[in-house]
Amino acid sequence: MSKVVVALGGNALGKSPAEQLELVKNTASSLIGLISAGNEVVISHGNGPQVGQINLGMSYAAEHGQSAAFPFPECGAMSQGYIGYHLQQSLQNELRKRGMTKDVATIVTQIVVDPADTAFQNPTKPIGAFYTKEEANSIAEDKGYIFKEDAGRGWRQVVPSPTPKRIVELNSIKTLIEANELVIAGGGGGVPVVETEEGLRGVPAVIDKDRSSALLADNVGADKLIILTAVDYVAINFNKPDQKNLEDISVEEAKKYIDEGQFAAGSMLPKVQACMSFVEGHPEREAIITSLSGLDAALAGQLGTVIHA
Repeated sequence: MSKVVVALGGNALGKSPAEQLELVKNTASSLIGLISAGNEVVISHGNGPQVGQINLGMSYAAEHGQSAAFPFPECGAMSQGYIGYHLQQSLQNELRKRGMTKDVATIVTQIVVDPADTAFQNPTKPIGAFYTKEEANSIAEDKGYIFKEDAGRGWRQVVPSPTPKRIVELNSIKTLIEANELVIAGGGGGVPVVETEEGLRGVPAVIDKDRSSALLADNVGADKLIILTAVDYVAINFNKPDQKNLEDISVEEAKKYIDEGQFAAGSMLPKVQACMSFVEGHPEREAIITSLSGLDAALAGQLGTVIHA
């Protein structure tokens, strides 16, 4: 039996609750297939689009006197619950369809970050919808948000993305795994918190879910980390005539491509770096980056980029 952490990209989960639920239903079949093959599976997910939508909606309501101001960490926790609910329901339905008995649980996860992390002075994590440059400038002027161009796909709001240091609920996650439950944890990278003399306190940021997933995979002793996104392969010379899909690369090769600036900072770079951190120094481990729809083919060795030590 292999222990596998599967990280679902927030952008790959659709642009609306209805679209997300439909995509998750299709993904549930592949995830349960992974369990049927004898693997122990832990699921994490992104929340970039979703937390941006929640934050924008809550801010709009507060500005128009319909609700109190809503802190960003609470928006992150809401996104964990909302996405976790869709995943739980779809996985439970698929398990029942196959006559399998297994409980599914979502752990609203807090992850400790360093309050002195330089990320707080340099927001880089894209959240919310894509906008044209003109739309982004208008919103920035109105609300004071910071926008950056995102890998040629449009302009998005960016927030700080500190490095994850410690998973607060790790013991609970391990207990559920040992009890043979299907666990969803570290959603949206986890709610970022700092340690103070009074205890934990949430901070306005979004931890990169790939880095948190790599930390989670390492902490639970996983054999494999699978990062699911919107494309089938990691590529060099992306969106250029000489684009080349990468099927199998070592950590050293990945470092060379990073030095060449091949991977976009708000897109593929953190995914590759997360995989590198998981496999480096561990030749028995393997990481895969591929599309949400390509999971079955990736598991069969027919699709995706494999990263190894």
